Amino acid sequence: MRRLLSFDEAIASAALALMTLIPLVEIALRPLHGKGIDNAPLLVQHLGLALAMFGALVAERGGHLTSLGNGFSTSRNPVVRTASTVFAKGSAAVLCGMLGSASWNFVASELEAGRELAYGIPVWGVQALMPAGFVLLGLKLGSRCSDYRIASLLLGIALTAGGFAFARHFDDATLPLAPLALWLVLALLAGAPIFTILGGLALALFWSEGQPLASVPLSHYQITVNPSLPALPLFTLAGLVFARSGAAGRLGTLFTACFGGGVTGTAIAAALLCSFFTAFTGGSGVTILALGGLLLPLLRDAGFPERKGISLVTSASALGVLLAPSVPLIMYAIIARVPINTMFLAGIVPALVMVAFLLLIGGYLRRGNGSSTDTAQPRPDARAALTAAWAARWEILAPLVAIGSLVSGMATPTESAALTAAYAILTQAIAHRELDWARLRRCLADCAQVIGGVMLILGMALGLTNYLVDAGIPDAAVEWVQQALPNKFAFLVALNVFLFLAGALMEIYAAIVVLVPLLLPVAISYGIDPVHFGVIFLAVMEMGFLCPPAGMNIFFASAMFAKPIREVAVSVLPALLAIFLGALAISWLPWLATGLPGWLG
Repeated sequence: MRRLLSFDEAIASAALALMTLIPLVEIALRPLHGKGIDNAPLLVQHLGLALAMFGALVAERGGHLTSLGNGFSTSRNPVVRTASTVFAKGSAAVLCGMLGSASWNFVASELEAGRELAYGIPVWGVQALMPAGFVLLGLKLGSRCSDYRIASLLLGIALTAGGFAFARHFDDATLPLAPLALWLVLALLAGAPIFTILGGLALALFWSEGQPLASVPLSHYQITVNPSLPALPLFTLAGLVFARSGAAGRLGTLFTACFGGGVTGTAIAAALLCSFFTAFTGGSGVTILALGGLLLPLLRDAGFPERKGISLVTSASALGVLLAPSVPLIMYAIIARVPINTMFLAGIVPALVMVAFLLLIGGYLRRGNGSSTDTAQPRPDARAALTAAWAARWEILAPLVAIGSLVSGMATPTESAALTAAYAILTQAIAHRELDWARLRRCLADCAQVIGGVMLILGMALGLTNYLVDAGIPDAAVEWVQQALPNKFAFLVALNVFLFLAGALMEIYAAIVVLVPLLLPVAISYGIDPVHFGVIFLAVMEMGFLCPPAGMNIFFASAMFAKPIREVAVSVLPALLAIFLGALAISWLPWLATGLPGWLG
């Protein structure tokens, strides 16, 4: 039964493995035969759709579908707790049924076209994974409404089928927006997954205009088969392989040897190491879990009080968003239609600036915080650093593989990501012998779980964004903001404050898809370069990782270090101020973002 229930994990992992292998075969065949696999990019892109839908099923089974919180399900009152859970899960099941119906309408239109993907595979056959995936998600979410097996199954079927039938019956109708919007707000507060709320809001807006509901799954399909999107799961897989092996320990030894073991050296080493790991893993929460147990003892030994050490690890793990090959960095490049290699170069200097602000303004370099001092701790040691560098040589070369193959033009973003994932697997399995089949399978499943939930949010958010763009909201925003804020610097301050609030309330990927198309035209109207705007956007969004309710770093750190959420949240307040000031500095000095890409052409 366990194997039967984990079919979603097997399919998602297989899709991810093929997404890694096909670009590698393509690279190998091109010099030999002048061409690679027929329609290889299309195959990889549509495998991304399979990964999105079945990865989301894996995320649901593990309880990792992103929401704003648990709503009232943590209430001490058992009646309130049960009612909140039933309402959130039940609403999510109904919404999944609606999305399943809209998706089937989209697939039906492709059935009439009769296009082929490759090797006789019809396009509709892959697209059919959308309605199937939404219906299965609805069944699983609806079954969470009851603890009794038969009742849970019947509830899952009834709620999902009800949503499917409702959307099918009223597909061509015009429905009022207010009641649906009120229901969605209540479901969000109760703890329903964010993707269902975004998708439901998109459906409600299209309903209010009498437009076809298939527009929402069309947006989901467009984003999941975007030519650059396969880079997201592949770079994430590479980071998870490093995180699940001994790479963290080797890099920790290297950074400590380079910067010494005192307050100053350990703080710098911890901040840089956390930033580097977050860039590769795609999630700052993964960095906390991978490095927290390693870095906190080092920080305590250097003289940091435990609370300050937890604060540094939690906040520094948010700073890798600007470093390649960060998933949000790639996501912004896709949405803003900026070359990915340009964004990779643009983020390097601002990332270092943010680390400097965190350490200096956040007070982490201040001495005398504990019983020990720098004089009692190891100093930077060139010989030890060389020894540690040799031990970590494969990890040190990983960014060169990722960035070098892309910036040089030798590989597309997808091929570069596949090379990096294969490099991580081979070096950890063969050079270090720390990656066996069981651990690799776990990495594939974890990656599918993370990316599946993210891609569902992206698809639903894009459906909402497309409606807003069609409604002319960006043009209206440009006109209104220019009247309210005629000064460019006033706009930059307002932008930073707004993005800070948005980062605290929205998941970063949803924020990128929803807000970038709305705010980028406004920024351009003030003469702000799209690359510079992207760096500002991501720099401020880093604060969102540290602010409840969407600040997942707080929750990960609370679980990792066994501390109350409130204590962790209070400990990172100096870091929040430091990151905000760093974002303002990057806003006012555009050459920090545009200088390196311009210099390298």
